[in-house]
Amino acid sequence: MVVGVCHINLSIPGVHSLKEKRHALKSLTTRVRGSFNASVAEVGDNDVWQSAVIGVAVVGNERGFVNSVLDNIIDFIEGLKSVEIVSHEIEIMNY
Repeated sequence: MVVGVCHINLSIPGVHSLKEKRHALKSLTTRVRGSFNASVAEVGDNDVWQSAVIGVAVVGNERGFVNSVLDNIIDFIEGLKSVEIVSHEIEIMNY
Protein backbone atom coordinates (compact mmCIF):
# COMPACT_ATOMS: atom_id res chain seq x y z
CA MET A 1 0.00 0.00 0.00
CA VAL A 2 1.23 3.47 -0.92
CA VAL A 3 -0.10 6.63 0.75
CA GLY A 4 0.49 10.06 -0.73
CA VAL A 5 -0.11 13.25 1.22
CA CYS A 6 0.02 16.78 -0.15
CA HIS A 7 0.10 19.91 2.02
CA ILE A 8 -1.04 22.95 -0.02
CA ASN A 9 -0.86 26.61 1.06
CA LEU A 10 -3.45 28.68 -0.80
CA SER A 11 -4.13 32.35 -1.32
CA ILE A 12 -7.78 33.22 -1.90
CA PRO A 13 -7.84 36.74 -3.35
CA GLY A 14 -11.07 38.67 -3.44
CA VAL A 15 -12.73 37.18 -0.36
CA HIS A 16 -13.81 39.59 2.36
CA SER A 17 -15.22 37.27 5.00
CA LEU A 18 -14.88 33.80 6.42
CA LYS A 19 -18.23 32.95 4.81
CA GLU A 20 -16.83 33.74 1.34
CA LYS A 21 -13.69 31.74 2.15
CA ARG A 22 -15.75 28.72 3.26
CA HIS A 23 -17.77 28.91 0.04
CA ALA A 24 -14.61 28.99 -2.13
CA LEU A 25 -13.01 26.10 -0.22
CA LYS A 26 -16.20 24.03 -0.25
CA SER A 27 -16.34 24.33 -4.02
CA LEU A 28 -12.65 23.45 -4.37
CA THR A 29 -12.73 20.43 -2.05
CA THR A 30 -15.92 19.05 -3.62
CA ARG A 31 -14.44 19.30 -7.12
CA VAL A 32 -11.16 17.63 -6.08
CA ARG A 33 -12.98 14.80 -4.28
CA GLY A 34 -15.27 14.20 -7.24
CA SER A 35 -12.62 14.41 -9.93
CA PHE A 36 -9.77 12.52 -8.28
CA ASN A 37 -11.36 10.31 -5.58
CA ALA A 38 -9.05 11.87 -2.99
CA SER A 39 -9.57 12.89 0.62
CA VAL A 40 -9.39 16.67 1.12
CA ALA A 41 -9.69 18.84 4.22
CA GLU A 42 -8.83 22.33 5.41
CA VAL A 43 -6.01 21.80 7.91
CA GLY A 44 -4.77 25.31 8.72
CA ASP A 45 -5.33 29.07 8.61
CA ASN A 46 -8.96 28.45 9.57
CA ASP A 47 -9.56 32.00 10.82
CA VAL A 48 -7.63 33.87 8.12
CA TRP A 49 -9.83 35.28 5.35
CA GLN A 50 -7.54 35.24 2.33
CA SER A 51 -5.41 32.17 2.94
CA ALA A 52 -5.97 28.50 3.64
CA VAL A 53 -4.02 25.31 4.10
CA ILE A 54 -5.53 22.11 2.73
CA GLY A 55 -4.40 18.53 3.01
CA VAL A 56 -4.96 15.97 0.27
CA ALA A 57 -4.50 12.21 0.68
CA VAL A 58 -4.45 9.49 -1.97
CA VAL A 59 -4.03 5.73 -1.45
CA GLY A 60 -3.01 3.26 -4.12
CA ASN A 61 -0.96 0.20 -4.99
CA GLU A 62 1.84 1.90 -6.93
CA ARG A 63 4.03 4.86 -6.05
CA GLY A 64 3.91 6.21 -9.61
CA PHE A 65 0.12 6.20 -9.66
CA VAL A 66 -0.19 8.03 -6.33
CA ASN A 67 2.41 10.61 -7.36
CA SER A 68 0.64 11.14 -10.69
CA VAL A 69 -2.74 11.71 -9.01
CA LEU A 70 -1.25 14.27 -6.60
CA ASP A 71 0.52 16.05 -9.48
CA ASN A 72 -2.77 16.15 -11.40
CA ILE A 73 -4.54 17.62 -8.37
CA ILE A 74 -1.91 20.36 -8.11
CA ASP A 75 -2.29 21.12 -11.83
CA PHE A 76 -6.09 21.18 -11.45
CA ILE A 77 -5.96 23.65 -8.54
CA GLU A 78 -3.43 25.84 -10.39
CA GLY A 79 -5.93 26.08 -13.26
CA LEU A 80 -8.67 27.49 -11.03
CA LYS A 81 -9.27 31.25 -11.01
CA SER A 82 -10.64 31.37 -7.45
CA VAL A 83 -7.42 30.35 -5.63
CA GLU A 84 -3.65 30.55 -6.05
CA ILE A 85 -1.16 27.98 -4.79
CA VAL A 86 1.50 29.69 -2.67
CA SER A 87 3.41 26.48 -1.95
CA HIS A 88 2.90 22.74 -1.77
CA GLU A 89 4.72 19.72 -0.44
CA ILE A 90 4.17 16.08 -1.41
CA GLU A 91 5.13 13.12 0.74
CA ILE A 92 4.73 9.50 -0.37
CA MET A 93 4.99 6.61 2.08
CA ASN A 94 5.13 2.87 1.43
CA TYR A 95 3.46 0.45 3.86
